[in-house]
Amino acid sequence: MSVNGGDVESATTLDYVMHFFTFAWKVIFACCPPCTWLGGWLSFGVALAMIGLVTCIVGDLATIFGCLIGLKPEVTAILFVALGTSLPDLFASKTAAVNEKYADASVGNVTGSNSVNVFLGLGTPWVIATIYHTAKDGSKFVVNAGTLSVSVVTYTVCAIICFLVLLVRRYTKFMGRAELGGPSAASICQGFS
Repeated sequence: MSVNGGDVESATTLDYVMHFFTFAWKVIFACCPPCTWLGGWLSFGVALAMIGLVTCIVGDLATIFGCLIGLKPEVTAILFVALGTSLPDLFASKTAAVNEKYADASVGNVTGSNSVNVFLGLGTPWVIATIYHTAKDGSKFVVNAGTLSVSVVTYTVCAIICFLVLLVRRYTKFMGRAELGGPSAASICQGFS
């Protein structure tokens, strides 16, 4: 495992620092088998298990950090866990918006990835817990709503507002008749909305 993918001559100081901090992760993820084995299914399964492991680590570290600084679990979840899962999606959407002729991929990625994060991230553990409790003693698994309803309503309202803004941008000359880009004044106005 070398710095900068083997291109040591053009490696910057940041490349060396990042290599130092991520070396353990590189070694762990090197255990993922090649995609040529078993048609890629083995690689998929191992990668999925590794993602689950990293998710557990991130969740536990965020919980411990939130407890140390005195944050409520809901605030910790939104600030650290949700933001951490959304940042890679943000960069992927920006890359798609800059490199593609149309913004469909980036807009779809923004809404789709957040929906998957919310509904799979909550649904999968609940399904597993329901199956476990039913198989164990036939009891029901009950999840208290808590602040979940507020979060779902907030997400839905924000999604509707975003779609309305996209529609206005598409059909308004001032906005450039496009979802992304257009005149600078329109982009600045939308940035503040």
